[in-house]
Amino acid sequence: MRFLMMHRIDENDPAAWNPTPEFMQKMGGFIQEAAEKGVLITAEGVHQTDKGALVRKPRGAAIRVTDGPFAEAKEVIGGFALINAADRAEAVEFAKRYVDLFDLEIEVEIRQVVEFDDLPVQD
Repeated sequence: MRFLMMHRIDENDPAAWNPTPEFMQKMGGFIQEAAEKGVLITAEGVHQTDKGALVRKPRGAAIRVTDGPFAEAKEVIGGFALINAADRAEAVEFAKRYVDLFDLEIEVEIRQVVEFDDLPVQD
C-alpha cells in the first residue's frame, strides 16, 4: 500500500526553514536507508507560503486565487513523502521515526493513497 505523509510545521519558526548541517546529515541518512529498503518512493520539502498560492472553488462560485503568504495559517505543510507500507500501522511507525529526527514541533498527517483496485466497480 502507498501512503502520503504530509508534515506540518510552524511557518513562523525560523528553525523550520533553516536546517542545520547536522539535521541535513541525519535526514539524508534516514532517506537513503528508507529508499534502499524500498519504503520511500519520494520525499520533498517545500518553500514557505510566500512562494505559494491557494486556488479555491466554492460550490456554485467562481474560482479564487490567493497568493501567499497565508497569514491565517500558523501551521503549514513543510514537505511530504510517499511511502510503501504493508498497512497503516507500519506507516505510523515510519512517521514516528521521521518526526523523531526534528528538534522542533512537527506533526505528520498520514493518508492511504487510493489505488485503482480500491475504486467501486461500475457496471
